[in-house]
Amino acid sequence: MASNKKRLMPSSSNNNSLLPWLGISLIVLLLDQLSKITILKLFHYGESRPITGFFNLVLVYNKGAAFSFLAAESGWQRHLFTAIGIAAAIYIIYLLRKHAGQRMFCWALALILGGAIGNVIDRVVYGHVIDFLDVFVGSWHWPAFNIADSAICVGAVLFVLDELRRVGK
Repeated sequence: MASNKKRLMPSSSNNNSLLPWLGISLIVLLLDQLSKITILKLFHYGESRPITGFFNLVLVYNKGAAFSFLAAESGWQRHLFTAIGIAAAIYIIYLLRKHAGQRMFCWALALILGGAIGNVIDRVVYGHVIDFLDVFVGSWHWPAFNIADSAICVGAVLFVLDELRRVGK
């Protein structure tokens, strides 16, 4: 009798299983935005402070995409990258709902979602993305990045590892 009741009751497991992934995205988003607000309050544009022999904090703005792609354009790229970020977020939420039980895949998507929304917020509020993490070797500097970018990169690596794991089965 109890098993029949379970079958007749509507299942809310789809919505509940989406919540942990959205929670991870929210944590990434909060860490990203709080770090950017802190850097904006403590630094002037272009100011750099050494932390280690290979890492600085520096306040720079990126009007483009990864590695300042299209940063020198007249401003239309802000709207393009904002639209791409919003479209990606919507699609990621759809994928999270559809595949909520696939842990590594959803970790990857949740990290990418939090990072994408973090950078979209920057584009909407400031007109550019705030970057402040500067990693270097000798005089060669990796392009400055932020927590959102880091989450997107870690998510992409997890996504590739998950795909390689599935192909290997």
